[in-house]
Amino acid sequence: MITTDRMAAVDANAAALGVPRKQLMESSGNAVAREVRAVADPGASVALVCGRGNNGGDALVAARFLKGYDVTVHLLGRPETIRTDIARENWAALERAEIPAETVTDSRDLDLTGPDGDDPDVVVDAMLGSGVSGALREPERTAAEAINASDATVVAVDVPSGLDADTGDPTGGPDAVAVDAGGDAVAVNADRVVTFHDEKPGLSALDATVTVADIGIPAAAERYTGPGDLLGLDRDPDSYKGDNGEVLVVGGGPYAGAPTLSALAALRAGADLVRVACPGSVASEVQGFSPNLIVRPLPGDRLGPSHAERIASLAAGSDAVVLGPGLGDGDGTEKFVREFLTGYGGRAVVDADALGVVPEVDTDADLICTPHRGELVNMGGATVADPDERAELVREFAAELGHALLVKGSVDVISDGDEIRLNRTGNPGMTVGGTGDVLAGTVGALAAVTDPFRAAAVGAYAVGRAGDAAAGANGTGLVATDLPDRLPEAMRNE
Repeated sequence: MITTDRMAAVDANAAALGVPRKQLMESSGNAVAREVRAVADPGASVALVCGRGNNGGDALVAARFLKGYDVTVHLLGRPETIRTDIARENWAALERAEIPAETVTDSRDLDLTGPDGDDPDVVVDAMLGSGVSGALREPERTAAEAINASDATVVAVDVPSGLDADTGDPTGGPDAVAVDAGGDAVAVNADRVVTFHDEKPGLSALDATVTVADIGIPAAAERYTGPGDLLGLDRDPDSYKGDNGEVLVVGGGPYAGAPTLSALAALRAGADLVRVACPGSVASEVQGFSPNLIVRPLPGDRLGPSHAERIASLAAGSDAVVLGPGLGDGDGTEKFVREFLTGYGGRAVVDADALGVVPEVDTDADLICTPHRGELVNMGGATVADPDERAELVREFAAELGHALLVKGSVDVISDGDEIRLNRTGNPGMTVGGTGDVLAGTVGALAAVTDPFRAAAVGAYAVGRAGDAAAGANGTGLVATDLPDRLPEAMRNE
């Protein structure tokens, strides 16, 4: 099964792979026509009730594939308000082909009956697709009531209009549900549903026959990250400082650059506030990189067990922690990491020298571990050259750990023990030191606002994309400091 949000991402990823949305609409419309032919013989009357988005566009295509039927298309609204270019093109194609079509500018004028006053044999509900929120409004509300009052067999495109494809409940929730005169929620009561690519979770709750149509979306659109994975990460225009994530970077001592790169990346990846907890010996160097960073210096030149309580207090006020950049190794560092993770129950990205503790520590935290392949082996995992075989090994190890993994390489592998995603962005120039710190900070910012698996997948994609832009500008002279400033553009879903 696939949720509506994930389906939107996969659809966008397919387009990025070179599968035109117009081609997918053609396949979807053909699938709708096949379903109509499955329930009615040639010559039957078919009314297609179309919205002005791509869901309606699917039905406009279907009308062309129903040559042997008595077809009438009802467009809810004026043609000039059709919302997408491909749906508009298919409306124009119907007009040129002289397929009977009418525009419904007042929902009270919608008449599904034929000249003889009889109901059509089939009604196709193509008003609203999956991903629509809110209760039905006009003209869809009156149209849904007209469809339900008909004796026709009702075929819904993707999901019955007025129902949530993820839950099977009316859209908008209990406080927003439109009700008819009898007090029932207004939604199309479909006999059959044609959904695309994969079944949506809410459809199993319907008393309807559900057909899943393969419309030519390649498996790579789901398996590999792409621009669709960036959908839904936009800021709420009404948000306040802190609503978009507060991140604590814990690191430094032997190194000052690593925690700084992570912190700058977290800011550029969208976090509202980033604090750096580091030894006082490097605090001024970290602060000197940017006035945007909030530095919390701790006594000494290395982080150790004596700092665990203070860092736990700082972490309690953060949405995500990035643990490890520039920590260095040594018994004191290991003891600190172990003590911190044992008592921490939030979300953390674990990188670099902090990784070795993870397999043996008992923690309630949700961790995203970001090892390269060598570090993965040191943690107890296994690796092979083939990306698909490696992906399965990573999935098994993530399941064993109980934490998400982002294994860096020429093809990154991301898994939470259940789902797997691969990432192909990035280039050989990114083997330069510091790019892993940028990745950890980016994932930390994302982990503050979304789930660990998605944060890891999107972080890998965005940092690789930023690296590709940097390589395009600087060639083999790419350095890690080239990446943070390119992250905002890399995270645009255009």
